[in-house]
Amino acid sequence: MKNPLLEFTKKGIYCAAADVYLDPWKPVDKALISHGHADHSRWGHKKYITHRLNVPIVKHRLGAIEIDGREWGESFRINGVEFSFHPAGHIVGSSQIRVAHKGEVWVFSGDYKTENDGIATPYEAVKCHTFITECTFGLPAFKWKPQNEVMREINNWWAENRQAGITSVLFAYSLGKAQRLLSMLDTDIGTIYTHGAIEKMTSVIRDLLPLPPTEQILPETDRKAIRGNLVLAPPSAHGSPWIRKLVPYQTASASGWMTFRGARRRRAIDKGFVLSDHCDWSGLLESIRATVAEKVICTHGYSDIFARYLREEGYDARTEETQYEGELAELNSKEGKEEDT
Repeated sequence: MKNPLLEFTKKGIYCAAADVYLDPWKPVDKALISHGHADHSRWGHKKYITHRLNVPIVKHRLGAIEIDGREWGESFRINGVEFSFHPAGHIVGSSQIRVAHKGEVWVFSGDYKTENDGIATPYEAVKCHTFITECTFGLPAFKWKPQNEVMREINNWWAENRQAGITSVLFAYSLGKAQRLLSMLDTDIGTIYTHGAIEKMTSVIRDLLPLPPTEQILPETDRKAIRGNLVLAPPSAHGSPWIRKLVPYQTASASGWMTFRGARRRRAIDKGFVLSDHCDWSGLLESIRATVAEKVICTHGYSDIFARYLREEGYDARTEETQYEGELAELNSKEGKEEDT
């Protein structure tokens, strides 16, 4: 049997014909990067290639690196293998990576969602023979409401807290989710304050798209002025000395995991809003059908269950182990922890 165009190795997803890796989790010479989240874009590679919108994000996170940016659909060759980046709809600059060689086409989806959130370039299905898909929410129990409905709930929660003189603390990952929420929060209700980790990342995103004004909470910020307003903070701030300065407050989390009440209780969150930057069950299935792929490789998330279902539907589906974390990366991130004291 010939070697597959892409193979899963100890360092990451490897294209031997081009001698490059896709979102590798160990240092390599040349890495194609789907998006800026820490589990997909890691420090230590000699050269990075990504979509141009992702360049400032990755440089902000990783510092001085050698990195090239490409446009959507721009074809480029490495050792005769054709590569291109296509919108994944996950966060700003997130891409699917198309790989074509000798008539064979693979697509690595990275992380993706099909709902147009108004921030990320909307997802586009890319036809291929083999599709590598995440399965973060690959269970029928996961079914998202339209984001406008969820944002109406969030803004109503904030308005009710403001009327009661309580600060609304909304936890969101500093890259992607925070800017998505920020773009739809109702600034007529009050002022949006931010934790330092979110403010720093938002300042990078502001150069790419318009966002409402925010005020970073600094040591000298008047705590009385914050009361009744909304604070965007990373999950790592929960239970820290930083958040105790915001009393009285209510907490909320915007995540796909808020589908399960137990997830909210375990994290001691007052309110849970179901809003994810990943596909729900039906979104995954619709995306896979649109690729017309015959083979599907399922990675992070409910991969075993999802692959079994696909096989029952007639796909040649299997699973592969990776070090990607999906939305668990958002909930478990320590990003911003150093600023919580």
